[in-house]
Amino acid sequence: MHHTMKLLALPPSVDVRFVTAVLLVMGLSTPGQAEIVSLDSNNIDDVLNNAGVALVNFYADWCRFSQMLHPIFEEASNIVREEFPDTKQVVFARVDCDQHSDIAQRYRITKYPTLKLFRNGMMMKREYRGQRSVTAIADFIRQQQVDPVKELPSVEEINSVDRSKRNIVGFFENKDSDNYRTFQKVANILRDDCTFLAAFGEVSRSERFSGDNVVYKPMGEGIPDMVYLGSLTNFDLTYAWAQDKCVPLVREITFENGEELTEEGIPFLILFHLKEDTESLEKFQHEVARQLIGEKGSINFLHADCDKFRHPLLHIQKTPADCPVIAIDSFRHMYVFPDFKDLNVPGKLKQFVLDLHSGKLHREFHHGPDPTDSTPGQEETGGEAASSPPESSFQKLAPSETRYTILSRDRDEL
Repeated sequence: MHHTMKLLALPPSVDVRFVTAVLLVMGLSTPGQAEIVSLDSNNIDDVLNNAGVALVNFYADWCRFSQMLHPIFEEASNIVREEFPDTKQVVFARVDCDQHSDIAQRYRITKYPTLKLFRNGMMMKREYRGQRSVTAIADFIRQQQVDPVKELPSVEEINSVDRSKRNIVGFFENKDSDNYRTFQKVANILRDDCTFLAAFGEVSRSERFSGDNVVYKPMGEGIPDMVYLGSLTNFDLTYAWAQDKCVPLVREITFENGEELTEEGIPFLILFHLKEDTESLEKFQHEVARQLIGEKGSINFLHADCDKFRHPLLHIQKTPADCPVIAIDSFRHMYVFPDFKDLNVPGKLKQFVLDLHSGKLHREFHHGPDPTDSTPGQEETGGEAASSPPESSFQKLAPSETRYTILSRDRDEL
């Protein structure tokens, strides 16, 4: 009854059919049956690390979209629990972001409610963006339970894998082994980034000259396979190797994946280059790997087609004729790396990124070069004439604000 009262008191802007559907769902639900785990800083690591799959609802009590999601999330949890009774296999959990702002910051939550998927304690980059309905959420969890590893039934199929995709192929003596369990765990986490295939027993014998074996077959014909040389019982090593192969350090941003990349919540360092200019891309990839590998979690390294992304270039007063151009988009503003030719000056690209994190790029745009600046050449980063740096272009690729509440009480009535 308590929930019903709360829902009936919703503002008039809420669709009556939606409320009716929610009440019907609640009628089907057994009170108190939902096993939603409330996460706090004491239990979060333990709960998530021990869950094969966890769907976490990051919410705020003052947000009406959060209130509307609660009964739907609970009913979806009930349905999933009936199908997957093992509480270690699937967990539904929630975080009250007002009470636990430290957790919200840790996972870069910028809107309410946000549904994030975790596998074995690791947050997946792609959050749940489907319909906020019982059926859709339950279906999403069912899909997550589908085995991502495709079994290869014959030697012929091993030799004819689809080279338009990134493939990781495992050769195992048998399925019931620690080696294969590690492989499967890695496949579950990277299922969106690579195709995972496995052969067992007689089919895989020719590839198991020194025991179970895992290889990466890169995209494109004629490119040699790369063999994993570490221990297959060591999950961290196996995962690090596979992630390095499946998720390129420098990814291409397109209009199709822009929203997903924006949702990762960290700034972009982007090389704008003409499609046929692969030389600049190779130089950029090389310098990112050399100078910025330690910044991997705090900035996304991307490259973009100058012709397709003319609009962001215009924002920073550039055209495709100026390419290659390197810029940072912080989701508030865009900043230009002074000169592409300085890319291979030791530490120059790294300093540009560090200046973003320290707030220096922003400060210098407003006030001109820092008076205490002792780094030669850094003063070009700012520009005294600029009263404010150009606004972010890529923020516009983020999901529509009308789909949920942005982090601010005065936006609650969107």
